[in-house]
This record gives sequence, structure tokens and C-alpha cells, in this order.
Amino acid sequence: MFKQLLPISEPWLQYAIRLHALNENEDDLLTLKEEALQDPKIQAYLNDITDFHNTIVKNHKDPELSIHKLLFLLDIGFGTDVPQIESAVAQIMCHKDKNGVYQSKTNIPPHYGGKGEDVFGWCLCDAPLLLMALLKAKVNYRQHIRQGVTHLLGLYQKQGFPCAVSEEHGTFRGPGRKGDCCPYATFIMLRLLSEIEEYQSSDIVKNGTEVLLSLWENSLERHPYMFYMGTDFRKLKAPAIWYDIVSVTSLLSKFDFVKTDARFCEMLDLIRQKQNADGLFVPESVYQKCKGWDFGQKKTASPYLSYLCIRLLNQAQK
Repeated sequence: MFKQLLPISEPWLQYAIRLHALNENEDDLLTLKEEALQDPKIQAYLNDITDFHNTIVKNHKDPELSIHKLLFLLDIGFGTDVPQIESAVAQIMCHKDKNGVYQSKTNIPPHYGGKGEDVFGWCLCDAPLLLMALLKAKVNYRQHIRQGVTHLLGLYQKQGFPCAVSEEHGTFRGPGRKGDCCPYATFIMLRLLSEIEEYQSSDIVKNGTEVLLSLWENSLERHPYMFYMGTDFRKLKAPAIWYDIVSVTSLLSKFDFVKTDARFCEMLDLIRQKQNADGLFVPESVYQKCKGWDFGQKKTASPYLSYLCIRLLNQAQK
């Protein structure tokens, strides 16, 4: 099915498919890689991450955030041999706290418990993404990443990962009960741990996946911190930067111990039902800031969304 996507895909997606799905040799794809890098949309993303902390983190689901753009580029298959990505990685590494956790620039108003000024700190809904970006950029794990991962793991509670922030953000907490897990923080912590071999089958990952599956099972009754698994969650959407069925199912598909779970199979079936006669997928929801990308419209099949969905369906069958 991936080969069928190639003729309808732009060079950047052709590169991702041939590199990651078809497992072609990277050295044989240099011409295609260069063509992909010249795409105006890719160039715009590269330019935007060059000044990585220029965009203040105000809304973690904003596709304009530098971390989302960097992870998108890394997931395609671009690395630190691209100067703008090298620069972004270096800037991330310039802001690390005493616990080894990398920081984002955020401004939290006083009435939400913050200082009302631009400060470097972290929330558990952004710090794991920075660590994951460094992992994907092949930064040395033991030297630069492990300490931060260990500190964040120390925040885990029986019900999942909480809404937590660094001391720079004062008493800020999201709109939920203090004792609840934060579904998004739990989700992105699991994304991070799925990239680290020693944690892939750990109890904390097994417990965390159970949290997400339980929220699916009880989606009518449970929605901690206002994270629902209702109608909007179930709409196909790209890029997979937030808490929705494509992103969550993509994560869960990485864990063998989840693949026979009836709740996971139910999520897969819902995605399969949305596949059209050509085997492709049409976006059901879009980020308005992604207009111009093939996934920024709801009228026709999106090659990139189709790539994400086919990839997770294949992964679930392995």
C-alpha cells in the first residue's frame, strides 16, 4: 500500500515513505532528500525553527510551535546534517534545569499562578517532547537525556502522569482535579518512553497504556483535565501532535502487549472503517494553520494522513 502512495505524494512524503516504510538505503535517496528539502513548506518550517524559542508556548496544541515543527521534520527523516535542525537542537540544549529537564519559553499570567513574564521552564505537556526530539536527533542519551527522563518518571502516579510544572511556573495547574492524571502528559510521556529500549516493556509503560485504554473504555464518563475521547477525538486529523485517535492509536500500536486488547482493536476498527475504496483516508478535522499541506483540507484524501493511518494499521499487525 505504501508504494501506491508514492505517485500521489510530494517529495518530502516520498522520502519518508521510502526511508521508513520501504526501508530503502538512505544513501540512495540523497537526490530525493535534496528535492524534499527545497519544498517551500519544508523550507518555511526549517526557517521557523532556526530561532527555536522565538515562539512562546501558550497553547500546546498549536501546530506553529517550534517543537511540533521540529518533530515533524525529524519524523520525515531529516537530521542534524540539516543546518537549521542542528541549530534548533543546539538551542534546546542551552536551556536545561538542574534535574536535566529541557525548558521552553512560556508566559503564564499571575491569575493562573505564573509570573506574567516570559520565562524558561517546563510543563509535563512539553518537556517530554523536547527530550524526544533530542533522542530522534541522535543526541547522546546517557550524557544529555537520561537524567531528564529519570526525573520526569519520578512524577508518575498510580493513575498516570499528573499535570505538573517546574518551579518557574509557580502554582499553575490545568483545569482538573489535582488527583487526576493528565491524559496528554501521560500520552507524550509514553511516546518518549517508546523510543527508549529499556522502558518499552516496563511496568510504567504497561500501566500508562492501561490508563489510556481505560479512558477509551470509559469515554462517556471519564475526561480528566477536560481531555475527551468523544466525537472530536475520533476524527482523523494530521499532523499527529495532539490527543486524538490517530496519535494515540499510533502510540499504542508500538507495544506488542497491547495488540490483542479488545479496546485497542476497537480503536483500530474505527480507523479502518474510515478507509475509502482506494485504501486512503480523508481528513475529518484540520488545523487551520496547516492550510497548504495535503492534510489541511477535508475534501480529498490526504497522502500524509493516509501514510500515518496505514503505518499504524501495519504496525498493529506485526
